[in-house]
Amino acid sequence: MRPIRKMEGGVSLNNIYRLLLTFNATSTMVVIYLIKEKYYLLLLQNATIWLSHILFALVPLLFTLISIWMKGLLSKDDINYEMLNIEEANNSFLPSYLGYFFVALSVNSVETMIFIYSIVFIFTYFSQTSYFNPLFLLFGYKFYYVYTVNNVKLFIISKKDINTTRGLEFPKLRRINNTTFIDEEDKK
Repeated sequence: MRPIRKMEGGVSLNNIYRLLLTFNATSTMVVIYLIKEKYYLLLLQNATIWLSHILFALVPLLFTLISIWMKGLLSKDDINYEMLNIEEANNSFLPSYLGYFFVALSVNSVETMIFIYSIVFIFTYFSQTSYFNPLFLLFGYKFYYVYTVNNVKLFIISKKDINTTRGLEFPKLRRINNTTFIDEEDKK
């Protein structure tokens, strides 16, 4: 495996990308809270509140598109060795993600929301693998756990439809961290 790329000053592009993925994974919690509390953008105070809510919802979508574009800045990697097993991870993350929605719906004050969001953001960032963002599904990505012959569990974000490990290779990956990768190849 290849090393993680560093920018000047020692900050890794992977850390910046992980911050972006963490924001993507948790930002809908804030959007739901803002909509529940009927917040609106001051610039649109004379417009319908729905316009503000639509713009709030577009923010996570825009940042997801930015993260898809930014994957090309991450260090290149590949997996060209035998894999023992593959498991689709789309459904395993959904309960956790829906939990963010229920938390946002139950919070009654801005201060509490800021505190809870900060905790969720920090835990998600440091969990190293919780980069599940359902908005990736809208762009054709799927989430997989791949188990190597050394019994290492890798998290792969890919557009491929994978249901067997026979002949499975990932020649064009971008490394997010030591166990998480995003595939550059389109569906096959």
